[in-house]
Amino acid sequence: MNEINDDLQLIASDPWLAPYSGQIRARNDYYRFVRGRIDQAGGLMGEISEGYSYFGFNRGDVDGDPGVWYREWAPAAEHLSLFGDFNAWDRDANPLARDNFGVWSIFLPDSEYAGKLVHGSELKVFVVSARGGMDRIPAYAKRVLQDPSSHDFTAQFWMPSTPYIFQHEAPVKTDGALRIFEAHVGMAQEDGKVGSFDEFTDEILPRVHHLGYNAIQLMAIQEHPYYGSFGYHVSSFYAVSSRFGTPDQLKRLIDTAHSLGIRVLLDLVHSHAVKNTLEGLNEFDGTQYQYFHDGDRGRHIAWDSLVFDYQKFEVKRFLLSNVRYWLEEYKFDGFRFDGVTSMMYHDHGLARTFSSYDDYFGDNVDWDAVVYLKLANELAKTVNPSAITIGEDVSGMPGLALPVKSGGIGFTYRLAMGVPDYWIKLIKEVRDEDWPLGGIYETLLNRRFGEKHVGYAESHDQALVGDQTLAFRLIDQEMYWNMAVGSNSVVVDRGVALHKLIRLLTFSLAGDAYLNFMGNEFGHPEWVDFPREGNGFSYHYARRQWSLADNPKLRYFGLNEFDRAMQSLDITYNILKDHLIEQLALHEDSRQLIYRRGALVFAFNFHITESYTDLRIPVPDHENYRVILSTDDVAFGGTDHAPNGSLYPVQDFGMYGRGQSVQIYLPARSAQVLAPAG
Repeated sequence: MNEINDDLQLIASDPWLAPYSGQIRARNDYYRFVRGRIDQAGGLMGEISEGYSYFGFNRGDVDGDPGVWYREWAPAAEHLSLFGDFNAWDRDANPLARDNFGVWSIFLPDSEYAGKLVHGSELKVFVVSARGGMDRIPAYAKRVLQDPSSHDFTAQFWMPSTPYIFQHEAPVKTDGALRIFEAHVGMAQEDGKVGSFDEFTDEILPRVHHLGYNAIQLMAIQEHPYYGSFGYHVSSFYAVSSRFGTPDQLKRLIDTAHSLGIRVLLDLVHSHAVKNTLEGLNEFDGTQYQYFHDGDRGRHIAWDSLVFDYQKFEVKRFLLSNVRYWLEEYKFDGFRFDGVTSMMYHDHGLARTFSSYDDYFGDNVDWDAVVYLKLANELAKTVNPSAITIGEDVSGMPGLALPVKSGGIGFTYRLAMGVPDYWIKLIKEVRDEDWPLGGIYETLLNRRFGEKHVGYAESHDQALVGDQTLAFRLIDQEMYWNMAVGSNSVVVDRGVALHKLIRLLTFSLAGDAYLNFMGNEFGHPEWVDFPREGNGFSYHYARRQWSLADNPKLRYFGLNEFDRAMQSLDITYNILKDHLIEQLALHEDSRQLIYRRGALVFAFNFHITESYTDLRIPVPDHENYRVILSTDDVAFGGTDHAPNGSLYPVQDFGMYGRGQSVQIYLPARSAQVLAPAG
């Protein structure tokens, strides 16, 4: 067992936690208690995480006779029977037997079923309970198909005779820090349709590689009945969404990404489940409390979904086995855990400001959910020591991204969720000529000490219908008419310039890793809206217009090239891993912000009209400095008044405590990144 060896190490990183030392210790004691019981049953790599090799469909034998076992946990059910095309859809032909723990099972020997139950067979389980008889999808189903006419879901027996063989090892070391390209396979094509795994592999992965990202984060992979849920209303937790292709095609995608040095993260939904009964887990054995809390506690009022009961052994086994399954079977390199805030608090964090430390340690905290997250993080890093886990937590729970052994919850990173909200608020409420540069700098650096963060200016949340991307907020309707290179539009000039400044600030200040949602890198002109009744079931907004980024006559092309150049800062200089961030100069009146990260100097001019000639700025080292990135570069849609490669000689003229400085040309609404010329 991986003991928490210092209950108060969390407090050492934040002395304000000292009054809560008793509660921190009690929470850790509870984790130790739960973990101890798991260790008695074989440990994290024992039966608690082996559910997918026991439940559902697995090869086995009885007294040397080979065949297929099917097992299902349904303690309150009265009868289960397996039926499908292998038995002419006869609900009475293959009943299951129940053991004392509520596990139902049936063995189908090859001698009788070898030519009937085959790879690709379709089937369901008939469950009789207090609520009557229902045809259900097996809980551990690894593939589920939807009939295009009836829209009915059916499980598919997925056991190919020749399993997919991975050709490439996952990249263990990356070039620089984690740079994540968040993507949705279905809407990743330009045509108005549902894209496939193969199309993503062949057409989108090369784009990601070209831009310089070293990780992709895939959304909507777990099967979900409603496409418009963005994949967050999961019905079958072990099944790859059949909309996009087969399990083997997903494996090929991951294998190809690994060959390009790209890690693949799964957007994992364990925070809630769809409430559907025909497709999902709801009332599988006739009760709501089988997998979920009973009554109101089991209903997520904001998401119209169901909340897991993380205290139950079989629920922990179902979810922890799911963590292990995606790592072992598909070779995912880690997870972004969705809805962590919702999990950790009984009120799901709804309408709560988290302005007091009392919010993190009071009765509102769900200790069982916190323990589950600790176990999930421990398991992921036991299965794969290089696994990456990212927690989506808006509350700021202390220790979320500290190791479990240090009293933390164990995530590798937490999302810096306040940053995109800050940018939206600033754009909506304050003229950019009045943006508080000191406030921006402080906000982007406002994160918990000792915990790694993923910084981002916007994700899929800001692109959804009802909201707007940063590009659309900045440029609005002129994105449709005046994005040609050389077009005369003050609105477009301003929007394009600020888009680059916002991203460069966020990239260089907001975290130890960086995330971008696909299309946002080049200022995609439209929001995301999936086919639904309200839009005539159109796919027009559920796609990405890559041709805009590929057209050098459009300014989208320059934004795309700027994003590529920005990624290269980390590839070449490892700045996201460098903790040395220091403000060098700040002038609210003349709209200048200069700081260093590592060896690089970042100089921003937010003035709307004033370009500065021979602007003197302090530099940290007595060396000449060269421009390695200029937002004003013509390649990025700028005027090229301060091109890349410009050399600024060091001068023995001290400023603000520095013994040396350089004089630069810094155009209005632009930024430059300077590196020692060596």
